[in-house]
Amino acid sequence: MEMTLVKNPDASGHMNLAHKIARVVYAQTGAPSLSLVCAFTSMIKNLSDASGVAISDLIADKTIFPVLSDGDINHARMYVPANSRAFQMCVRTAYRMLMNQLPDSCYGATKFHSADTIPAWATSRGYIADIDGMLFYL
Repeated sequence: MEMTLVKNPDASGHMNLAHKIARVVYAQTGAPSLSLVCAFTSMIKNLSDASGVAISDLIADKTIFPVLSDGDINHARMYVPANSRAFQMCVRTAYRMLMNQLPDSCYGATKFHSADTIPAWATSRGYIADIDGMLFYL
């Protein structure tokens, strides 16, 4: 039996980062639709561009993404099986964003919250998009 060494064709590391982004996107949104996944992923890019913080650092911030905290009601979604169709949709979308091939479908938004909660910062602002129960703000 002859063995062949298989190398990772993604020398850029984008696929690894895409998986990390996808876990956050899936956990925070539940990925009910492609439109929400695209909007949420583009919101992450907008926030990174506006703040100057690298996406890899941004997606680890528990103050921005509450789902990263152990006590969050949706934290268990962080452990979604990698072969889940909804998770794979998130991975593909995150990869498109990293390759600068994802249009901004949240109108420049840099903040979000679920429609069933109203954080203090949101009371004095008007949202610019409501996509599948997720509100987006500038």
